[in-house]
Amino acid sequence: MLPCLTKTLFGVECFGCGLQRAAVLLFRGEFTAAFQMYPAIYTLILLFALIFTRNLIRIPHYSKILYILVAINLALIVGNYFLK
Repeated sequence: MLPCLTKTLFGVECFGCGLQRAAVLLFRGEFTAAFQMYPAIYTLILLFALIFTRNLIRIPHYSKILYILVAINLALIVGNYFLK
């Protein structure tokens, strides 16, 4: 695993700490452990899938869905950061 540069240099975790470990847990099939490690893992997957799909097909209400997913991701990431 790649070490977190922010944690290495400053001794504090960044907003992305846990994402890499959660992705590995997700690929291993440990879905609950992945969510516990980094709660925004599933909404980030949805967000990137939406952005990728938008390039292939037209999605009705795309911008509204995008803003909602971004807001949910930000809330989960910031909330997880402060809980740690």
